[in-house]
Amino acid sequence: MTGQQRNRKPPASYETSYEIRIRGHLGATMLRAFPALRAETQGQDTLLRGAVADQAALHGVLARIEALGLGLLEVRRRPPDTMTTHVKQPLTGSLGS
Repeated sequence: MTGQQRNRKPPASYETSYEIRIRGHLGATMLRAFPALRAETQGQDTLLRGAVADQAALHGVLARIEALGLGLLEVRRRPPDTMTTHVKQPLTGSLGS
């Protein structure tokens, strides 16, 4: 295998979809830390959803959650077809940063 073959990003079909539940409502400033993920509030929590390229990218998201001091409640891997059924809904109301 050549270096070029090893460094190629896998096609989007190989990305894995995740739901990541974080304690509390995230404001617009905090949500900017996760541009590739869609967010919605559920009860007192924020649910981030989206495709993650690989395990290293997932660890990057989790490290960002930790660095921001956010409370990680759950990480769930989702089948790829479930991500197409969710519509991105903007967060409304007064949400703290």
